[in-house]
Amino acid sequence: MSTAIVHTRAQAGIHAPPVTVEVHLANGLPGLSIVGLPETEVKESKDRVRAALLNSQFEFPVRRITINLAPADLPKEGARFDLPIAIGILAASGQLPVDALDNYEFIGELALTGALRPVRGILPAAIQIRAQQRTLIIPTANAAEALLANGIRVHAMDHLLALCAHLNGQTLLPLLASRLPDPDNLPTHPDLAEVVGQPRAKRALTIAAAGGHSLLLYGPPGSGKTLLAQRLPGILPPMNEDEALQSAAIYSVSHHGFQQAHWRLRPFRSPHHTSSAVALVGGGSHPRPGEISLAHHGVLFLDELPEFERRVLEVLREPLESGTITISRAARQAEFPARFQLIAAMNPCPCGYLGHPNNRCLCTPQQIHRYRARLSGPLLDRIDMHVEVPPVPVGQLQHTAGMESSDTIRQRVCAARDIQLQRHIKPNALLSHTDITQSCKLTQTSQNFLEHAITRLGLSARAYHRILKVARTIADLAGCEQLTQAHLAEALGYRQLDRASLPVNQINHAAQQAVE
Repeated sequence: MSTAIVHTRAQAGIHAPPVTVEVHLANGLPGLSIVGLPETEVKESKDRVRAALLNSQFEFPVRRITINLAPADLPKEGARFDLPIAIGILAASGQLPVDALDNYEFIGELALTGALRPVRGILPAAIQIRAQQRTLIIPTANAAEALLANGIRVHAMDHLLALCAHLNGQTLLPLLASRLPDPDNLPTHPDLAEVVGQPRAKRALTIAAAGGHSLLLYGPPGSGKTLLAQRLPGILPPMNEDEALQSAAIYSVSHHGFQQAHWRLRPFRSPHHTSSAVALVGGGSHPRPGEISLAHHGVLFLDELPEFERRVLEVLREPLESGTITISRAARQAEFPARFQLIAAMNPCPCGYLGHPNNRCLCTPQQIHRYRARLSGPLLDRIDMHVEVPPVPVGQLQHTAGMESSDTIRQRVCAARDIQLQRHIKPNALLSHTDITQSCKLTQTSQNFLEHAITRLGLSARAYHRILKVARTIADLAGCEQLTQAHLAEALGYRQLDRASLPVNQINHAAQQAVE
């Protein structure tokens, strides 16, 4: 009887738990059985492995072969176990040295010819293998992704024969050097200077970028809401290495796959309004990340917000607060990060022309109420800023001179974000109640002004704290340590769609009364 042990990794969400492949050869009727909670793809690997070994001129043992994937209570899925199973059979049958396997971890799919094919989820496995100080052996097509885990030891090859020659000491494979893509060669986002006019919306976009705040843009068709939202990633601070690894790991386990050209490029996801709740937050029998997780450390843009089904929008409420989404199924549970920046756009009424200078709107008050009622109060309450985007006069469409570029605005955004990271190691949008108490201290006059405005506008306690966070970001952009009434008044002006809110002129009147 012969036994071999091979190390590999499974995939569970964005994690890669270790799996031990135990291969046992015994006398008896020839056969191969795989145990350890294998899914259909894993069960089918026995046919791929047999053909790959025979076509590579290896001997397939005519014995009773038992393969155990431990731990037995962890579901195993995908073709990633083909390579470790093949190596285990070769080692147990004496065609490879058993002692050479302990320092390696093997992941890869086998073709019937013995060629190696890429698999999903290599980056999460590479990150954890790096911590274990083992060498990762993978198909060549996965090498660039694995090397994003800086410092990992990687061997990559295209065929099973090359790997066996290396393990037998005949032709050693070189260790691949870690090489991260050059951040200076990243694709560029559209420039904010291309958007004509809209100074208030651009100001709100700058505040949202600096503090990581969520933003709702509303206005008639053609006013520039989508153009503004598409340019937000271009003024966000660059991703650090940890953020880039987290984002890349999510794409690695998704059906989209990670593209090396997008390294350290903040994601921008814009799902269609017909998307389902599962497409938005993730799910399936084998849980996969949804749009909110694919937008992790980036932007989730929901255009035509009221056109989404209400039950689809309601699933955003918890992730907006927690930054994670847990998908529970009867047989398994998966947790994905979802720290995204929500940017939404909507029309003010069903026809879209309410308040337009041409008076084109024919919607009745009941129609407008039903249209806006598609957005629940709790969801609107969780959006930090509501900003009107009015139509641009035709005479201004050719006046593009003097528009600030995204690079110029990004410099101010990065300076404000640095202040926030030095203060609490996180952007203002993520401040806790204790953090707000420490960093948003008000004078008695400012406190009276804010309390009067909150009472007059009928805002909630959550809106109160979000106004303080936005005001703190406005102060950081201005380089002010102390919050003033001007900062609070501007932050209050960005809550125009709350259910009990008043028009902007009444907000200013309330501010004047508080000062007096």
